[in-house]
Amino acid sequence: MESHRVLNGKVQLYRRGESRIWQCSASVGGKQRRATTKRESLALASEFAEDWYLALRGKDHAGILLSEKSFAQAATQFLAEYEVITEGERSQKWTEGHEIRLRIHLLPFFGELGVSKVTPAKVQDYRVHRMTSRLEPNPASRSNRPLVDKPPARSTLHNEIVTLRMVLKTAIRNGWLEHLPDLSPPYRTQGKIVHRPWFSPAEYKQLYEATRAYARDPFHERDRWNAEQVHDYVLFLANTGLRPDEAKNLQHRDVAIVEDEATGETLLEIEVRGKRGVGYCKSMPSAVRPYERLLNRPKPVQAESRREKQRRRKEGLPPLSEDPPEPEYPELRDSVFPGNHVRLFNGILERANLKRDRDEKPRTAYSLRHTYICMRLMEGADIYQIAKNCRTSVEMIEKFYAAHIKSTLDAASINVRRPKPLRASKSSPRAEVDLDDE
Repeated sequence: MESHRVLNGKVQLYRRGESRIWQCSASVGGKQRRATTKRESLALASEFAEDWYLALRGKDHAGILLSEKSFAQAATQFLAEYEVITEGERSQKWTEGHEIRLRIHLLPFFGELGVSKVTPAKVQDYRVHRMTSRLEPNPASRSNRPLVDKPPARSTLHNEIVTLRMVLKTAIRNGWLEHLPDLSPPYRTQGKIVHRPWFSPAEYKQLYEATRAYARDPFHERDRWNAEQVHDYVLFLANTGLRPDEAKNLQHRDVAIVEDEATGETLLEIEVRGKRGVGYCKSMPSAVRPYERLLNRPKPVQAESRREKQRRRKEGLPPLSEDPPEPEYPELRDSVFPGNHVRLFNGILERANLKRDRDEKPRTAYSLRHTYICMRLMEGADIYQIAKNCRTSVEMIEKFYAAHIKSTLDAASINVRRPKPLRASKSSPRAEVDLDDE
């Protein structure tokens, strides 16, 4: 191995085997450090090695020379592990969210620090930085949206700290960090209890009357099938409590119309596949009729477009038969709700003036699930059974739904009064005895 020394032997230059590139090494900060010069010329490699050595000495004197793994290296290891280990258990969008948060916010702030330098004080500096730098352009961001003078939401900062914590846990597993620092906010306040957007009974009635009216008289005849689907979609979700993604994954083979033994009513038994894996749901009786319409509604027929007609004329092909095709009905493996009706649903909400609730929060298809839970609570259903039927926890229902349902408050248990003691009258025997004693 060919080698040379520079700076009085403080830096060593060498080439391995048949390689033409010079490498350099030096001892700085009590640790042997190496780097490639990426140079084939010995003179150029010597200049690079001198600059590299002096830069390391300067960082060592300034106290910023890393003798440990950096946060950026721990983040690289975390991303490589997380995507493989959680494959099939976490959505691709959630995994990409970690990468985006690291690239845009965390790495520019913590990237060059050693993992042991990520202290509670540094994390608090990061929170302050995120709250005060919202009008400064972020060079790591690929968004072309204009800057808005609006601080990041509480949940946004929470998700960023979650990603930060997972990176530090990766460093602990690999032996690069001894313990996890305290990442909790020092001035934590109890979060305001807010309810999720839902439709009150009067608003829900207004909504399904609006969808029913549009299904009977759509703006264009070509929209009739979609309008009918949206009407049944609203009734189905509001009477089953399914999440929108669960409804999208639902197939006809997952739904059965049964007679419930406990109540004697006809309802739907649904095998749900979604956020929590596979679960089960029993619907309200009002969901049966909308599902029967979905099951017996023929599939839409795609009419020939103008471009296809022109192509047929150019190629001299005979025109298609004008006889209506035989209707095709949904099969067991077909989706209950094929397609996406977001624009149509939002249009009906806007026209009915139901898009935003009392707190100006926008309503979406998810609000139908919230409506189901709130109405079940208002009717006095058992909160544990609601949680099982909706594939969620009692804690979530108590926090986001039961807190604002007035019927969950029992006035008889709240307005308890201590009985007043009886006063002895002057004419009572007890009073006479007292006077006689005196």
